[in-house]
Amino acid sequence: MAEPHTTSGPAVPENQKPVRAGLLIGIIVLAAFVMILNETTLSNALPDLMKEFTVEPDVAQWLTTAFMLTMAVVIPMTGYLMARIPGRLLYIIAVALFVVGSIIATFAPAFWVLLIARIVQAAGTALIMPMLMTTIMVLVPAERRGAMMGLVGIVMAVGPAVGPTYAGVVLQVASWRWIFGTMIILGAIALVVGGWQMRSFQPTTRPPFDVFSAILSAIGFAAAIYGLSKLSDLADGFPTQSVIFLIIGVIVLAVFFSRQNRLMAREQAGEAAVPLMNTTPLKTREYVWSLALMLLSFCTLFGFIILMPIFAQNVLGLSPLQTGLVTLPGGIVMGALGPVAGRIYDGRGTRPMISVGALLLLVAMLLMMTLNEDKNVWFLIGAALVLNIGLSFLMTPLMSNALAAVPVQLSAHGSSILNTLQQLAGAAGTALFVAVMGIGASHSNSAPPFGPMIDGVRVAFLMGAVIAAVVLVLSVLVKIDVPRGPREVTESEEQGATV
Repeated sequence: MAEPHTTSGPAVPENQKPVRAGLLIGIIVLAAFVMILNETTLSNALPDLMKEFTVEPDVAQWLTTAFMLTMAVVIPMTGYLMARIPGRLLYIIAVALFVVGSIIATFAPAFWVLLIARIVQAAGTALIMPMLMTTIMVLVPAERRGAMMGLVGIVMAVGPAVGPTYAGVVLQVASWRWIFGTMIILGAIALVVGGWQMRSFQPTTRPPFDVFSAILSAIGFAAAIYGLSKLSDLADGFPTQSVIFLIIGVIVLAVFFSRQNRLMAREQAGEAAVPLMNTTPLKTREYVWSLALMLLSFCTLFGFIILMPIFAQNVLGLSPLQTGLVTLPGGIVMGALGPVAGRIYDGRGTRPMISVGALLLLVAMLLMMTLNEDKNVWFLIGAALVLNIGLSFLMTPLMSNALAAVPVQLSAHGSSILNTLQQLAGAAGTALFVAVMGIGASHSNSAPPFGPMIDGVRVAFLMGAVIAAVVLVLSVLVKIDVPRGPREVTESEEQGATV
């Protein structure tokens, strides 16, 4: 029988402990928040960028698409990188990449330079989230991880939600370049303080690097993300290009995951082979269900983020700053509730939290289905508040539960899978909501100029309500809580944890 395994993580030698563990986690949370915030800030700045660099919308959107593509390519490699590179050095590399990218973006003389800057930023962002989750799994006792994961919930959900608000405020008083300029300062603080506090908590190894897996991962995830991002063309007819890329992505990813399983089998047989991404977490029921519910919830968040500004500006006539401020109260409340939700999870488990969160998510989608030209900014703020409160009761317990379901030795791989699929969910949510809105508008019999858009937005949020209803039903019917306290490692986990 396997030795009892606790979820408290391995002991950290005294000489490898940070000077202040709480400060270290806080500074990594700050770094991750700034980086994730950066992902959605450009939505309000795109008109200014298009005007300054004289580019069309289909070209300008690559500033967002390239960011997501880079994230999807780099994240699957983080498990290998965290095993190969000392934690302190990897943290410095991650934050330095983000700061360098921000400097290039601030002074970019041409569009292609700004595009390169976004790719450099994304490479650093992709590294920081798995590092944050792994640091928490190593340093924080199991009974307090829910509260700490509440901080991660702030990063993953509040960052994208308040990104447009941040950009709107900056654009009101300065040029778009200051969006990146302010991030240089925040990134530099995270680099100095985090570099001082960070330690290498686990010994590094020299696992072989499977180049073919890296190529498959890059092609597969990039094709899937690009295909999903182009689904927004569905309203203009059958999106042939999108479907082709999606098919390529699915096929290549199937080959990628099959190869990872073969490499794991070879390693367990004693051969010199190591998978790029350990897929053992996907064999754990609680991890898979927690991940699925989290991704569905994340999809609705990005649908709201993309459609609400369109409706607010085109129908209600709000300015970019006013539109950005719509999500600010909800983002603040969500940030405040994240640690609270984590503490409730620590005490009561997953199900009570996610059932309430799913119900609030459904209510928010139903509220958005009633949008018309008579609604005002306060209605939008109220709907955003309901949405963000619901997500705070969903994201924190689901993320905590997912990572608690796998051995701490596999937390880097578990968080890599989670963060990679999060990019797919964000791309899918953005594209599908826009596509359904376009289809609804094209089949509308309402009078222009606002009628077709209102009908399109309503149909899109009807889809969101269906997704929320699925999350609610599954949260009630599916048992996903990970047992608390010591548990025995399953045979597949014991084999996978040797990677």
